[in-house]
Amino acid sequence: MQSQQFAGANKTNTSFLSPLERWLSPIVLPRIPSWLQTHHLTMLTLVWSLLILGFSYLAATDVRWLWGVSLMIFFQYVTDHYDGKLGKFRNTGLVRWGYYMDHLLDYFFLCSVIIGYAFILPERSRYQLLFLLAVFAAFAVSAFLAFSATDRLTISYLKLGPTEFRLALIVINTLLILFGTRYMISGLKYVNAGAVAGLCFVVYQTQKNIWQLDMREKEGEKTRKVGVVKTYAAHKELYVFTSISEPKTAVNQSNGLPVS
Repeated sequence: MQSQQFAGANKTNTSFLSPLERWLSPIVLPRIPSWLQTHHLTMLTLVWSLLILGFSYLAATDVRWLWGVSLMIFFQYVTDHYDGKLGKFRNTGLVRWGYYMDHLLDYFFLCSVIIGYAFILPERSRYQLLFLLAVFAAFAVSAFLAFSATDRLTISYLKLGPTEFRLALIVINTLLILFGTRYMISGLKYVNAGAVAGLCFVVYQTQKNIWQLDMREKEGEKTRKVGVVKTYAAHKELYVFTSISEPKTAVNQSNGLPVS
């Protein structure tokens, strides 16, 4: 018996850069060394996250160490983007393991970035960073809950996905290196406000889609029940018609033979 394909193996990504990524994948995947496996790429996120923490700690005294953070963000993008695709390309079979570890380590990566900024920014900004971490984590929770309800894993919203998020981090780091932290300190509250607004929009759209899915299934159940009742009624009428129209044969009581 053929097993059903795991829905988490496929992601819905409609971000701005996704067409470019799809164009690059057939070029990059055959060139990845054979000794580098899909699980190696997945676990490298842990290495990049630890290095982000280290470079961010150093950037507290010399902001130019943020170049190292940006480099680790780029490395994490490469390994995270191609780990699952490499698994499909080589048919390694680590579909559910990859789903679990990939998204768990994505959360570690997010925490390392936020904690890294906490090393650089003044102490009064840490509550805002903590709030930002909670909001970004809520995006992930919403995506996974929606996946469990719809069997569809969506990783981009409003044409923005993980790639655009990492690109924004690299731009922020560059601005911090060039202009210092004062603008980020004042702008952090606007980032939080924008993140909350985006989260509200995503939650509204997601619950609306799930509501419509429930209603369609409800209408489908009604249609099926009506079909069953009609089929039963049709069979019942056929049975009654057959029992009425069936001819009866007379039997001779003395010898039990039929009488014509």
